[in-house]
Amino acid sequence: MFNLVVKYAAPLKHVPVLPHLFDALLKISSIFSNKYLLDYLDEIENEVLSWEHVALQMHKFGGTQFNFNGKELGHIHGNGLLDILFSRKTKSELMLKYCVNEHHVFKDSGWISFQVKTEVDKKIAIQLLRYSYLAALKNELAA
Repeated sequence: MFNLVVKYAAPLKHVPVLPHLFDALLKISSIFSNKYLLDYLDEIENEVLSWEHVALQMHKFGGTQFNFNGKELGHIHGNGLLDILFSRKTKSELMLKYCVNEHHVFKDSGWISFQVKTEVDKKIAIQLLRYSYLAALKNELAA
């Protein structure tokens, strides 16, 4: 359902509140398709929030966005789809090391998508966000 909506209803993402309503529906449907997913999402949020200078906000196209000092580390949708921007080199390395995919919209970029479904996926999602966090921290220290 997510991919169909993204593909055919993409212009609707600019309608205020609609992406957040869609994301809420994704979370509700997750209760029936994967009863543990909402727990995994909460655990990911709690872990990432424990890192210094990290805050949450609603992502403009639905989901929860993780920010480090106001800059996006990544975001996760209500269906467990995690999106993170890396350099293209890092993206290539991560695609070899983990079961990450090209971003569901921005394929020819540094964006990756990773689907959280299991406890192991939750741990990988945290590792991927940690890579993003460490890269952001390194960039900040270099500036």
